[in-house]
Amino acid sequence: MIRRAVIKTFAISGIAITVQNPLWNFSKYVYKMNKTDFDVVIIGGSYAGLSAAMALGRSLKKTLVIDAGKPCNAQTPHAHNFLSQDGNKPGEILKIGKEQLAAYNSVTYHYGFVVNAKKTNAIFSVTTDNEKVFNAKKIIIATGIKDLLPNIQGFSSCWGISVIHCPYCHGYEYKNKKTAIIANGDRAFHLASLVNNLTNNSTIITMGKNNFSDEELKKLKQHNIKINEKEIETIVHTNGQLEKIEFKDGSSENYDCAYADVPFKQSTNIAEQLGCKLTENGHIEVNPMQKTTVDGVYACGDNSSRLRALSSAVYTGNLAGAMLNNELTQENF
Repeated sequence: MIRRAVIKTFAISGIAITVQNPLWNFSKYVYKMNKTDFDVVIIGGSYAGLSAAMALGRSLKKTLVIDAGKPCNAQTPHAHNFLSQDGNKPGEILKIGKEQLAAYNSVTYHYGFVVNAKKTNAIFSVTTDNEKVFNAKKIIIATGIKDLLPNIQGFSSCWGISVIHCPYCHGYEYKNKKTAIIANGDRAFHLASLVNNLTNNSTIITMGKNNFSDEELKKLKQHNIKINEKEIETIVHTNGQLEKIEFKDGSSENYDCAYADVPFKQSTNIAEQLGCKLTENGHIEVNPMQKTTVDGVYACGDNSSRLRALSSAVYTGNLAGAMLNNELTQENF
């Protein structure tokens, strides 16, 4: 039934979802605001937010994108596993996306950070940190998530460069390298199976007693994946490139890269302010059309998906924009 509902909605709206490359550098493109009322306000302007804006702009919906210009992948040197942009710098993709969206006069941009959002009757209002207030019929939350990095010296400097989270996004560049996997339990075992495709020299660092079952331990041994239960003191690096991991017992070992499983939280509390339900994992709960549990509010990108990839963010953003456009259209047709 879910699949039929999606197909039916697509047929009604008459759209075809296409992957764009939507990001921009706000420092070069900030337009003067002379209106405060919009059909849609998109909170967050990275890949998902701008992909939603593309769909809405092409349907002539008055759309405002509010963003603080701090994408989570700003430290990552290159983007990968994104067709047509593989190997490009995130900042360059940002620039291209912004330039393309500038062609749509119905899309307006505002540099700022949304600190408050509420709904009064049928109208949403959002307030930014520079005390600007904007009104909209609908809201799209594309604010992403915030990684909660461990308090390990050197970790944050390497995050997204040589301490990474995703074999699909970064793994190929570290194929056949000596690799650490900083995780434990089910997540560590899953990562180890994927990393094993890329290198035969990996070690799981559990930072304490391992939580593997006997069957998991057997499989890890079969693939010569080592287990180190020591706690990490420092990640030694040069300009973010991991060189060595030092442990609290005074020992150390050289590595070329490390995967790490880190917790996260929503990057803002806007979803909670609006009353949106969160999943048990901490994502914004959405249906297959990216609609949240609150009428008139959609969400897209990392904040509502376990798949953290540029391609997924672009897809869910475009889907959210298209489905929201259809909702507005049906309300006014």
